[in-house]
Amino acid sequence: MSKFGQYIKSRQFRNTILLVISTIIGIVLIAFFSLGYYTRHGSGIPVPQLKGLSVDRAMAALKEQGFSYKIDSVYVADQEPGTIVEQDPDAGTNVKQGRTIYLTMITQQAPNVSLPDLITEQSIYREAVATLSNYGLKVGDTIYRSDIARDRVLEVHFNGQVIKPGTKLPKGSRLDLVLGNGEGASEVDIPELVNLDLDAAKFAIKGAGLTVGTITYEGSISDSTNVIVVSQSPMKTDSTAQTSIGTRINLTVSQGQKTNEPN
Repeated sequence: MSKFGQYIKSRQFRNTILLVISTIIGIVLIAFFSLGYYTRHGSGIPVPQLKGLSVDRAMAALKEQGFSYKIDSVYVADQEPGTIVEQDPDAGTNVKQGRTIYLTMITQQAPNVSLPDLITEQSIYREAVATLSNYGLKVGDTIYRSDIARDRVLEVHFNGQVIKPGTKLPKGSRLDLVLGNGEGASEVDIPELVNLDLDAAKFAIKGAGLTVGTITYEGSISDSTNVIVVSQSPMKTDSTAQTSIGTRINLTVSQGQKTNEPN
């Protein structure tokens, strides 16, 4: 048998192996318990409940227990400015003394947002409410005005003033909307028909949303296709410029040549 083989079977070799294994186990145990002691494993100070407190009270509570802190802010409508709304770590979490606690409080000043374009997009009421909500804006009163499109946004008001798309507003602002009632205008301008030929006058009357009434022929009419309007009723005056939709316009015509076409 070789000397190496004899050494492996000797008591000295077995003792050496046992000594190496014991040394490794000892090092592992020392490292484990030392790490646990260093990190204070299983021990610490519970984080206090800070949500709902004012920022001053929250800071005082953290200082008293030896915590440091960092504060961020966020705007939340209809909530008291300066109130803590988020904390990290959560209340009750055990952490080491001196740990930084992150707080979020409600800011006192709302950031500005741009008014979206509800007019060009021809938004209806429900779409406008959703769009404004996405921008952090609210809908206040609704005012209806004559317009053929029902519930379409015609104007946006803020503090009683008409505002245009892109106007900067504090987030959370309440806006009033002017909407169409779906009935169209109740009154229209009276067209000026005198000196127009009859066909042009009829075209102008219908285009204004009015009705052709009685046509009275004045004087000798040799060619009924070449007559002009010499008077109308009702007619546009300084005191009366509009009339209800569908009003009958009576015409008096006489022989003549065709004149200007209506605008």
